[in-house]
Amino acid sequence: MKKILFGALILGLMSACNSDNITEQHENEATADNVSSGNITARGCASEEVRKVALQNNPELRQKFNELEANTEKFINNKALGKVLADGTIEIPVVVNVLYKTAAENISDARIAEQIAVLNADYSGTNTDATKIPTEFQSVSSGDTKIKFRLVNTVRKATTKTGWSTNDDMKKSAKGGIDATNPTNYLNMWVVSKMTSQGRTILGYATFPESAGLWNDGVVIAAPFFGKTGASSPFNLGRTATHEVGHYLNLRHIWGDANCGNDQVADTPTQTTANYGKPSYPLYNTCSGVQRSVMFMNYMDYVDDAAMFMFSAGQKTRMQSVVDASGARSGLRVY
Repeated sequence: MKKILFGALILGLMSACNSDNITEQHENEATADNVSSGNITARGCASEEVRKVALQNNPELRQKFNELEANTEKFINNKALGKVLADGTIEIPVVVNVLYKTAAENISDARIAEQIAVLNADYSGTNTDATKIPTEFQSVSSGDTKIKFRLVNTVRKATTKTGWSTNDDMKKSAKGGIDATNPTNYLNMWVVSKMTSQGRTILGYATFPESAGLWNDGVVIAAPFFGKTGASSPFNLGRTATHEVGHYLNLRHIWGDANCGNDQVADTPTQTTANYGKPSYPLYNTCSGVQRSVMFMNYMDYVDDAAMFMFSAGQKTRMQSVVDASGARSGLRVY
């Protein structure tokens, strides 16, 4: 049984900034540099490494992180989700900020609507490939997370830049980007041409809930992996946004960003590291001498879009805790 240990967790996050775990992760992500015409062969997400650096450098953010985890544990114990809409669903308003140099990067309104539809299907458990969830994991599948998304605005801006990094320049108008629209009350998503982190090409990154309401709060995704129509295979089913919004709602990578790490979710099997491509089920890992079938089809792993199609019930509760009336992202609730 996985347990949340606040002191150990925060120390682990901080120390990992200079540990072999980061080296291992970058080595795994290195294959993501096989880029040809915008194509990437392996998923790369910088959310956790960006978070680790931010926590290391900002004591106030570390305090918010500890409060976030304490509130999450309290919510898990009480399971008292505040209802907003008639069906008990939280609806999150979304602003999509598009930064483009070429016509292809200036993604269409239809493609943006398509991405929002993917988010709503994946987070409600109505995605058509949910039928592929193995019997072993059906009992812990999240089903409907009770979190919905509604597009409220699209902001577009031409740029001369051919690529962006995790330094958040795309979120600063003074740097050629687009300032966030009231990040306390809106999920801001930035769509950019190409994303890199420490010299490696990635699909995107997100801020976690301890950053709620800050100027840089939101999700960034490279245009080739946003939506479906015209997106680059094998990341052309809109699941990069599903993955990054998971981080935004306080989900960690399922392997805990360490060998046999802890994602702070009790019902996701411990696994050795990230999985890539399209693994065959069952896939077994051994951690602490125990062999387990791993949940590689979870949205928070690194598999291809077509190979990921579920959240767990524990992940659902963890996400609900941050959009609850007492949660870090309570400002997103549509009344």
